[in-house]
Amino acid sequence: MYLSPSKKNAIKTLVVVDYLAVSLAWLVFWMYRQNLLYHYPYFDTLHQFLLRDVINTFIVIPVGFLFLYLLSGTYYDLYRKSRLHELVRTLISSVLGCTGVSIIVFSNDAGDYNYFINAIGHYLFIHTVFAVVSRQLLLYRVKQNLVKGKEGFNTLIIGGNQQAITIYKQMTEACKALGNKFIGFIYSNRESSNGMSQYLTKLGDLSQLEEIIDKYLIEEVILAVDSSEHHLLENILTRLSYRPVEVKVLPDYYDILSGSVKTSNVYDAVLIQIHPTLMPDWQRVCKRVIDIICSGFALLVLTPVLLLNAIMVKSTSSGPIFYRQERIGRFGRPFFIIKFRSMFVDAEKGGPALSSKSDSRITSWGKIMRKWRLDELPQFFNIIKGDMSLVGPRPERKHFIDIICQTHPQYKYLHKVKPGLTSWGMVQYGYAENVEQMIERMRYDLLYIENCSIALDIKIVLYTIIVIVEGRGK
Repeated sequence: MYLSPSKKNAIKTLVVVDYLAVSLAWLVFWMYRQNLLYHYPYFDTLHQFLLRDVINTFIVIPVGFLFLYLLSGTYYDLYRKSRLHELVRTLISSVLGCTGVSIIVFSNDAGDYNYFINAIGHYLFIHTVFAVVSRQLLLYRVKQNLVKGKEGFNTLIIGGNQQAITIYKQMTEACKALGNKFIGFIYSNRESSNGMSQYLTKLGDLSQLEEIIDKYLIEEVILAVDSSEHHLLENILTRLSYRPVEVKVLPDYYDILSGSVKTSNVYDAVLIQIHPTLMPDWQRVCKRVIDIICSGFALLVLTPVLLLNAIMVKSTSSGPIFYRQERIGRFGRPFFIIKFRSMFVDAEKGGPALSSKSDSRITSWGKIMRKWRLDELPQFFNIIKGDMSLVGPRPERKHFIDIICQTHPQYKYLHKVKPGLTSWGMVQYGYAENVEQMIERMRYDLLYIENCSIALDIKIVLYTIIVIVEGRGK
């Protein structure tokens, strides 16, 4: 999602504020702790401030808390954060962080059970006060920037009917600033005789949707399409899955009764919110950290296997060891996937073609690698780079995506997440041998997108390990 320089600076400011709050909280508590242990007067304890205490106060403890805050999903767009939700997040992080620091640091202190409870309680109180007050002051300033119109979210309306005009008026005349900066609108069809042009500038046609989003740095798209135009709505949503924008859709009564409309802002228009990210902030960060740690560990542990594969690929057929091929990643962005070469050189000189069990293009060692999924191991580098994740829909080539989208345009929804080394569809089907199998595999990958979570990722990884151990790859 696009972030203006001022929004990025707000995140950097929060990092600095958090660092100072953690350091000052620990310094204040350190003086209290010296008084508790040695009965020094508070300000007479500073002469006991040794190099170890300097390192703890200004490096170890602040860095540890900043990492914890990062895992909790704190450092995302502050202008979309709820101050109440952030208060709860801060309290939870403070409890976890202070408990961890206390267990590590206080274990060397002499004292009884009452001492530990006293120390931990006071440290938690001091740290929480510093963290909550500093964050709430910063978030208040951020909110004031929204209210005063200094910052906002570039917004595009698709539709020009009376409902679109009503939504526009409701959002611009709201008692509480929502932060939407309406850049303009485009019609959802070829009609142009309604009154939306009296309020906003027409930016172009629906056929130019992607170009308009990129040109005007659109962050939110509001779909004010009649409920009878479901086919048009599906087409627009499919195209928007290739852009990191937040989408709000005008619901009908069925959507409201079915529970699809979730909102906590009483001043906001009644709209279905479709976020470009499908996981909560903290799960997204944890997923990325898990990807990096697991991939690095796998490359280290599997070094002998990687070397063996490299030697066997080179010795059993002529050509390079690795094979790079362009695939389509998140939001439709291309990247190059890395694999051990399992086919003969120029295997696709006649054009793109999917492989099968009896494919004569596969080398003898390539068949072994595919059976045990060893050809996929270099993709751990793609994961560390950020092009892929451990779990996600398998990335495909644009050639086959274009073929599938002719009959199943919803395939583009798979690009709302990073492609993965393994997936729900891969566990079920393995390598697809034809377009029909790719479409069948898509059903499971769409289910993954609608239910993605760290818990589901763990299940898929475990089932993938079972498939590999049993040699059921193909």
